[in-house]
Amino acid sequence: MKAMVCTQYGPPDVLQFTEAARPTPADNEVLIKLYAASVNPVDLHLMRGKPLFLRLMSGGLLAPQLKVPGYDIAGRVEAVGRNVTQFKPGDEVFGACRGAFAEYACTLEDNLALKPANISFEDAAAVPVAAITALQSLRDKGRIQRGHKVLVDGASGGVGTFAVQIAKSFGAEVTAVCSTRNVDTARSLGADHVIDYTREDFTQSGRRYDLILAANAYHSIFDYRRALSPDGIYVMAGGGWAQILQAMFLGPLLSLFGSKKTFFFIAKVNQRDLVFLKDLLAAGKVVPVIDRRYPLSEAAEALRSLAEGHARGKVVLTVQPSIGT
Repeated sequence: MKAMVCTQYGPPDVLQFTEAARPTPADNEVLIKLYAASVNPVDLHLMRGKPLFLRLMSGGLLAPQLKVPGYDIAGRVEAVGRNVTQFKPGDEVFGACRGAFAEYACTLEDNLALKPANISFEDAAAVPVAAITALQSLRDKGRIQRGHKVLVDGASGGVGTFAVQIAKSFGAEVTAVCSTRNVDTARSLGADHVIDYTREDFTQSGRRYDLILAANAYHSIFDYRRALSPDGIYVMAGGGWAQILQAMFLGPLLSLFGSKKTFFFIAKVNQRDLVFLKDLLAAGKVVPVIDRRYPLSEAAEALRSLAEGHARGKVVLTVQPSIGT
């Protein structure tokens, strides 16, 4: 099969589009013929191997242990291991696995769900990591409730576009923060209020929110907490390293004093949440926003586009299996 292979740490240019061994599913795994994948910031971080602790976490100090990057997938089941009970060859699925930048990939059946019939493979591949990050941030960490005033900072990115829609599905009053060029997109996703951050700093406005989700945090933790209601929750799901470190280390300490809470977490893809999102997608309550599409062979260019930081929604790879694979 063809795959994007990364044998050394570095920028997207280190990726090579080359032949790789087609994987064989273990007893509890599903082999998927991929039709689409999508790129995420974590792909960039793991490929660069920075900061250093990411190399330790991923098991490759001098070179990436996992040679084929990528996590988000959508495709058809090609074969199943003997212990798999939920899927059969021919099923259209979406979910997450290691080695997504390839024509075939294997993953545990619990990392998959059936693809809604009303969306494309490309739309489905845009969902897993970003939408589950948004869902778990709002529901599990943010304890979202109907009528809550929710602010999404970074509302035009991959996580943010899903967060606006998911928050609306929970019955919240949503304020989206984005740049001038994305104001109309935020409104089209259902945001009740839109703040253009080039013209207004929401942390200085005096307005208060029950829940702030920073999908792309570039304010300090103290600024976000100042914009919370007395019992508000700030969830940090992505942004600059200074903001991540503040949320990781200062957040738990500040949460001990007063009723305002701060959380930083890394989402975990699971079947229960994939099925939850599947139902929202099937009902048309959540619609993936795709900024650009690239063929698998141009994955490096797709990652460069993501690294620029101005993608509206998700950047997707389309996969056309080679003859004979």
